[in-house]
Amino acid sequence: MRARTTVGADEVIGRRALRRRDTQAEIVDAAWALAADEGLTGWTMRDLGARVGMKAQSLYAYFASKHEIYDAMFHQGYASFRTHMASGRVDDVVDVGTARADAHRFFGFCVEDPVRFQLLFLRTVPGFEPSPASYAVAVEVLDEMRRTTVRLGVDEDRLDLWTAVMTGLASQQIANDPGGDRWARLVDDAVDMLLEHTAQRR
Repeated sequence: MRARTTVGADEVIGRRALRRRDTQAEIVDAAWALAADEGLTGWTMRDLGARVGMKAQSLYAYFASKHEIYDAMFHQGYASFRTHMASGRVDDVVDVGTARADAHRFFGFCVEDPVRFQLLFLRTVPGFEPSPASYAVAVEVLDEMRRTTVRLGVDEDRLDLWTAVMTGLASQQIANDPGGDRWARLVDDAVDMLLEHTAQRR
């Protein structure tokens, strides 16, 4: 006869927490899919509930509000952005080639998913503000970009100009030539222009 195993309270709590995280992840994935189909703000909690097989009110057991779901999406998006920007980077090499590669990496991430671009880089959702924890991930990525530009000899306070130009190119690409390269072809020229201009202001 097999001995009965006893499941401790901590293990039960751990399993419940894991199931909760899994369900939250499923809800966030469904929200991204809905946003891709209906637009970032074009879906309702009822739509989301139907997508994951729940009643809309059941979603509130996992997220307090629709904005809290947007916050989870924002956090996930910037975590992906952080990983994407770090891929292929050689920390001890910072030169014009590095700047161009980073700019293309940034541009590519933006145009790859227009809905994600809207959430991370534009104020598309009325009244939405990321939580401090989610915003901290965005700041971490921005700080890394700032460190790279400083090592290129660019004044720290000129980073806003870089991000404005690059997000502008991405926005134009998404809006006017989706899937094409009309603005992608301008990335290297933009980097050269920015380096020359910001260097002149040092």
